[in-house]
Amino acid sequence: MKTFPMFLQMSDRRVVIVGGGEQAAQKTRLMLKTRARIEVLAQTLDPELADLAAAGRVTHRSGPITPHVFADTALVFVATGCPAMDMALHALAKAASGTVNVVDQPDLCDAITPSIVDRDPVVVAIGTEGTAPVLARQIKTKLEETLEPRLGDLAALAGRMRSTAAARLAPRARRDLWRWVFNDTPRRLFASGAERETAKIIKTAIETAEFGTTDSGSVSLVGAGPGAKDLITLRGVQRLQEADVIYYDRLLDPEILELARRDAERIHVGKAPGCHSWPQEKITQTLVSAARRGQRVVRLKCGDPGIFGRGTEEVDALKRADIPVEIVPGVTAACAAAASAGQSLTDREGIDTLVLTTGHRTDGYAIPDAIAKIRPGTCVALYMAVGAAGRIVQRLSTRHPNVQFEVQIASKAQRRGEVLLDCTLGDLPKTLMENEILGETIIFVRWPRGQETTEKRTRHLGAVS
Repeated sequence: MKTFPMFLQMSDRRVVIVGGGEQAAQKTRLMLKTRARIEVLAQTLDPELADLAAAGRVTHRSGPITPHVFADTALVFVATGCPAMDMALHALAKAASGTVNVVDQPDLCDAITPSIVDRDPVVVAIGTEGTAPVLARQIKTKLEETLEPRLGDLAALAGRMRSTAAARLAPRARRDLWRWVFNDTPRRLFASGAERETAKIIKTAIETAEFGTTDSGSVSLVGAGPGAKDLITLRGVQRLQEADVIYYDRLLDPEILELARRDAERIHVGKAPGCHSWPQEKITQTLVSAARRGQRVVRLKCGDPGIFGRGTEEVDALKRADIPVEIVPGVTAACAAAASAGQSLTDREGIDTLVLTTGHRTDGYAIPDAIAKIRPGTCVALYMAVGAAGRIVQRLSTRHPNVQFEVQIASKAQRRGEVLLDCTLGDLPKTLMENEILGETIIFVRWPRGQETTEKRTRHLGAVS
């Protein structure tokens, strides 16, 4: 980031706006949403600004402009509409150490005005560092549609009750309370106009500590997708924002963890090949122990928890311990790899069978049964099979010598360093070696339907001879 987003305290602080025309009026309208003391510096004012000055909402000053008038200001807006004059005024303001925004001149701005979604006291600011204001306005429009008009009033109501909740409820219970307020019945009631009823049920919930939650811990196995931050599901993001502790894998994009609650504990439990400082048994027992302490636990796994992610072992152990467990699906690597290649995993005319299998089992690399039984119209997606590539080629070449299998390699799909390669079956081991592909790879082997006739004819001729 070249700019850092921050909300400034504006109550009873001076804001100086230089200019008397439309640009100055735009900044004045914006500042009138705050509790700042607004001074407009100009020889003459347009009718809108003149009316505001007459009503006492802004102070109009028309004397000489010196560095002194910019002293002790929270913000200075320079908006005369004349580039040369704006530049001179910028120099005067900086001489007084002012924080300056010069309209339409980003290079002269200490502060850039964002697009704002106003649900006071809920305020969303959208910035593009001055590069794409149209995009910022588009995002603003989307958020305006998403956030109900009275959401700020509900937030203000919650704010008035925070001290009472803090006095009566433990920290965990308070988090549960506010999650319930903003996710459940209170928010729906308030949006429908039932403000008094909403206030009443929140007060009752604080007094009784009953709002549809329990003190028991739980575990969510969350699929993070292939690694990219924007490929985790919305439900997955929600679980991260609710978590007390997160146990995460080695291959995750670190940016995914930025989606979590700021004070959530983060523990790396990734297992690199040949290095098991966190063996599976230890991970499983740690999940059980954390949930028994009443924590809300997220086990964040690459891809989908149910596809070669050892999710079954963790789920079974949690169920045996009578701990609530939930699986939040994710985008599995095969889907991500096919999408990167711009291909479908199935094809109505050619591929009607999709097989997800692995070339690595508990006892090491192996030729999966799916390869031995491959038939026309099949796409086999091989996970963790780089080390078994030579044996897979040998098996397929021996059993189906006349089939021109389509082979594709996808390494680090949808992540930095992504590599997509096509090759013949025979060239698979060499292609992997020449491109230094060791892991984090899906190998696709496709037997298109168009080759079915050739294979059958070859077998028939061999039998006749």
